[in-house]
Amino acid sequence: MDLRHEAPLPFRHPDKFYIGGHWVRPASDGHIDVIDPSTELVAYTTPAAGPADVEHAVATARTAFDDGPWPTMEPIERAGYLRAIAAALRRRTDDFAMLWSRETGAVYSEAVAALATPPQIYEFYADLAESFEFVEHFPDEEEDGIRLQRMLVREPVGVVAAILPWNGTTPMIAMKAAPALLAGCTVVVKCSPEAPGAGQIMAEIAEEVGLPPGVWNAITADRAESEMLVRDHRIDKVTFTGSTAAGRRIGSICGERIARCTLELGGKSAAVVMDDYDIAAVAKVLSNTWRWGGQVCAALTRVMVTESRHDEIVDALRSEFSGVAIGDPFDSTTQMGPLSIGRQRDRVEGFIRAGIDEGAQLVTGGKRPAGLDRGFFVEPTLFARVDNASTIAQQEIFGPVLAVVPAKSEEHAVELANQSAYGLNASVFTNDTERAFRIARKIRSGSVGHNGFRTDWRIAFGGFKDSGIGRECGREGLYPFLEPKTVVLEAHP
Repeated sequence: MDLRHEAPLPFRHPDKFYIGGHWVRPASDGHIDVIDPSTELVAYTTPAAGPADVEHAVATARTAFDDGPWPTMEPIERAGYLRAIAAALRRRTDDFAMLWSRETGAVYSEAVAALATPPQIYEFYADLAESFEFVEHFPDEEEDGIRLQRMLVREPVGVVAAILPWNGTTPMIAMKAAPALLAGCTVVVKCSPEAPGAGQIMAEIAEEVGLPPGVWNAITADRAESEMLVRDHRIDKVTFTGSTAAGRRIGSICGERIARCTLELGGKSAAVVMDDYDIAAVAKVLSNTWRWGGQVCAALTRVMVTESRHDEIVDALRSEFSGVAIGDPFDSTTQMGPLSIGRQRDRVEGFIRAGIDEGAQLVTGGKRPAGLDRGFFVEPTLFARVDNASTIAQQEIFGPVLAVVPAKSEEHAVELANQSAYGLNASVFTNDTERAFRIARKIRSGSVGHNGFRTDWRIAFGGFKDSGIGRECGREGLYPFLEPKTVVLEAHP
């Protein structure tokens, strides 16, 4: 096992929270053991926020918004801080990547590559400060001899609770914090108990770039304390990424007190394969299903293909799913590391049993890899002849499991793609671009790609149906952190 599993932590204050511009000791002695999924050993121990810590973070963020300089700064001034955050994040790429691998089992080389995006997100919103209309002017009108100036002013929504998942903390923080900061909001970043490291480093960066006290507050907490954040009337908006079940809970609480919320939830994304497209090329794309251990909400996990080509695509996929190099995420030859959490592996194995019990054909995988007795490993798993109404076709597995669903026709394949409670992502495989566009418009999904796994954070990301409410990234990702205010002024000479 690579020695980086035992490397010193890249934290300056491993036993403290960042609240109000200071590193503070927790109010209680609660702690969380963060488990390395490759070794099943404790990677490090971090403090667990209790009720008093949540109260402290929220009160500080509230004061910073109500009385501090941040909301009243010009957007272009706030943009300077975003650029500084991006630069600092790049300097610490290795720290983020090392933690991503040790906390979640992500392949180190893939983590390094993925970490090119978060700084770009901060820079995207910094650039947006120059073009976005925070004050939109409308033509003057006259009323009873008085000339009226009319405008729409977009103001920060207030204090934001950013509640993070464990599978991709650094990018998720960027998607939430960058637009919130540009808008003029203050934030409480709440990391998951399974992967809190990125939140700790981002707090160090917030301190380094000199964000005003209380603008960025960071804690790690479990569900009960997370719910305290959601229920607190001083939190104006909740932005959450995670399971649909947790999203329902958060949405219902926000609804009770009319709090704003953005929910990026689960997916069961479909790859719709038309008969004119090369099967080998489809199979190569769908190998993404097992990358990152399949723990990607937008992963294409269902394949809709006509009966006449079903066996052909299964044969091509078998070669992509068999012989995958599984092991230590720091090993340069590893293609897939372990799943992130023991209970997640148990859950994935439960779905595999359900697929077999419900009559799907297990083509390859489905077991724990031979020779890996320690670590949360599971083989990439391929099922064929899957009933679209079955458990493995309808429920989000969040693991390296792909289901191939035969369709009566190409039109039926599109219908099957929409027969899901989810609508996060999809892809259409065809050589005809105009046809791909027509089909994309029929699929009820927040993103639809063509001949590949294609989403674009520069435009927007989010889902239909049970996959969530609202959008993150791009210009669309800024609007949820702004409240529009109509202002009509008398224009006197």
